[in-house]
Amino acid sequence: MDAHCSKPLAPAADRRLSVAPMMDWTDRHCRYFLRQLTRRTLLYTEMIPVGAILHGDRARFLAFHPEERPLALQLGGADPAALSEAAHLAAEYGYDEVNLNVGCPSDRVQNARFGACLMAEPALVGRCVAAMQAASALPVTVKCRIGIDDRDRFEDLLSFVQDVAAAGCRSFTVHARKAWLSGLSPKENREIPPLRYEEVYRLKETCRGLEIVINGGILTLDEAERHLEKVDGAMIGRAAYQNPQILAEADARIFGRAVPTASRRDAVVAMHGYATEQRAKGVPLRSITRHMLGLFNGLPGARAWRRTLSETARSPAAGPELLLRALEEIERRDSFRNAA
Repeated sequence: MDAHCSKPLAPAADRRLSVAPMMDWTDRHCRYFLRQLTRRTLLYTEMIPVGAILHGDRARFLAFHPEERPLALQLGGADPAALSEAAHLAAEYGYDEVNLNVGCPSDRVQNARFGACLMAEPALVGRCVAAMQAASALPVTVKCRIGIDDRDRFEDLLSFVQDVAAAGCRSFTVHARKAWLSGLSPKENREIPPLRYEEVYRLKETCRGLEIVINGGILTLDEAERHLEKVDGAMIGRAAYQNPQILAEADARIFGRAVPTASRRDAVVAMHGYATEQRAKGVPLRSITRHMLGLFNGLPGARAWRRTLSETARSPAAGPELLLRALEEIERRDSFRNAA
């Protein structure tokens, strides 16, 4: 076991279960919605380029509703000074964690010299982590792949993690697929390279003093619980967005809280109140309802629910009452009552 892997982990956010940062999906409205289903699961922002925070509309990128916590800010960047400033702002805004993206393989991200390509520069990643830690008391974590291109042996992953751990990072979320930096789209990089969970397990076995969270292809809480027998945490991605009700039992099953399973009805009613507040601020209803399309996934009436929210909510005149009408319509169905 490497010396850099043996330092005890400092107390931090509970990462036994988290929802992955997903571009164009995990915005503030999505996170508020997911929070109606689970109070303990750690949520992440979309990856936000550090330049957008420092030179753009800061509040637009960083502001969030207090109910979204626990919440982590994921940053994209490779300039230690800029990341340091962004980490300081993350603390000021009240985030619970700041995470550095070292896993996104898109051409746009690579052209800016951050994301997955940084796995080839562990010394730079270490400097970024150290600068962020010096600027903020927040936990600084790293999300990476198991490898990139031909640098995908376990030894390459271990060397990267050890080098970054030496700079002070104690928690790594590892997507259990390698990334090809050319030849595959971001979508293909999420699907084509095979999942290699055993290498993430081996990383935890080798670096017992680090927190290792596994990501990639996890579709259910059952699968998450199996991973938790081997690693410290499980991160669910698209499954939590496309079928969000899978999170409703997370507080009880993963975090051991004696709470009733969150109901779809309660979530819709809460979102009606939230949408009313947001519409008064000029937020289009569609910006909120688009994240709720999968709530009734797999149940009778799910198609009508999606159609109502995706088509009717497009109208500029659509108001929050649409949510309650759609809920009433789906609950009137005998087939839904029997299935639910």
